[in-house]
Amino acid sequence: MSAAWLAALSIVHFVCGLIVVAEALNKLERTDPLAEGLTRRQRLTDALKAVAWGLLAVGGGGALVTPLLHLERPSLLDVCVICGFAVLIVRTRVKEG
Repeated sequence: MSAAWLAALSIVHFVCGLIVVAEALNKLERTDPLAEGLTRRQRLTDALKAVAWGLLAVGGGGALVTPLLHLERPSLLDVCVICGFAVLIVRTRVKEG
């Protein structure tokens, strides 16, 4: 791949990582599996949601620090995965108005 293509992939990876981290932190802030009055099913659902958003925050954070730490360039697979999550987040935001 050419240098311009690799640079473009790195930029897309970084921007999508930023979107994913922002949304993940927003969702984590509103998740409380230890809240009073939840049924076991609601508590499990909230706990799984917290784990999922936490993992997405870590993955998005990795996309943010990769260029800053001069780590290896993201693969096309890495970019596709983080971009897919970012598109789903943006789609949901657009749908909500």
